[in-house]
Amino acid sequence: MKKADVAKAILADQLFSMPQHSCAEAFAPTNIALGKYWGKRNQELNLPVTSSLSISLDNKGATAQLKINEKHRDDIILNNRLIDPTSSFAKRLIEFLNLFRENEKPNFDITIQSNIPIAAGLASSACGFASIIKALNNLYGWNLDSQELSILARLGSGSASRSIWSGFVEWHAGTRDDGMDSYGEPISTLWPDLIIGLLIFSEQDKGLSSRVAMQRTIETSLLYNSWPSKVAHDLPLLKQAIATQDFELLGKTAESNALTMHATMLSAWPPINYCLPETLLTMQKIWRLREEGLPIYFTQDAGPNLKLLFLKNSLADVRSHFSLI
Repeated sequence: MKKADVAKAILADQLFSMPQHSCAEAFAPTNIALGKYWGKRNQELNLPVTSSLSISLDNKGATAQLKINEKHRDDIILNNRLIDPTSSFAKRLIEFLNLFRENEKPNFDITIQSNIPIAAGLASSACGFASIIKALNNLYGWNLDSQELSILARLGSGSASRSIWSGFVEWHAGTRDDGMDSYGEPISTLWPDLIIGLLIFSEQDKGLSSRVAMQRTIETSLLYNSWPSKVAHDLPLLKQAIATQDFELLGKTAESNALTMHATMLSAWPPINYCLPETLLTMQKIWRLREEGLPIYFTQDAGPNLKLLFLKNSLADVRSHFSLI
């Protein structure tokens, strides 16, 4: 089954319809995985090996605007910069848009504003593709529900399936070959005292994409065989921690999950290491501060930057040690 088949199954006779508006925009938050997505059972449809769980950052993410143009080409502007149409980013985005239009028509001016670094392990692809599919839904007037938008966003970027919502979201891995049971589902629990702080050591492109790193890990890492059982152990604990607002359980489970994911990468060949010296030094600092009584944990995705987990009553202490964004 191809991506185009999924688009057809969801949109039916609305696929390739004419837009109802000349311009539309939408915002989608970035999401921070507490239980990681690492590995695909189907690369074409971005179907994951395991389920995953994240928390969205309401005020961090991407806003996408789609405006019909008469240029007979698509122009992509990312953070006020015109993107080379031959770049991998542009090709990936245009390929996604072509799922929903016939013969690459209509053409769009595509403007994306992101307030997080791009390709630095902060789920910029997730919020980017989620904002695009939400903008398309507004432009064409499809009136799709959130589950359908989650499935379509997944076709652009797996973790985009979680960026349709704010708050806690579980992405169900599903078992079907067509991926119709692989989508995000929000967890209704609110935890206003939980804070996610971003520590940015580099805003540069991470070099090795998550897609390439995932595939190399699956193909060459013997440790990857234990990854599904690790996730199966961690996800119930994360959901229990969220339901009971058990911060220690949440923090240690999320940190352990992230470190295990990176261990599978280090055991791949050639080894994959996204850490900078600052990343490792900060991990050691966090462990030391925790031993001294500061309740703080971290998680790390495919990039050098860390996300700190702590409670609101620790904010002043955390800020005294770290420069957060």
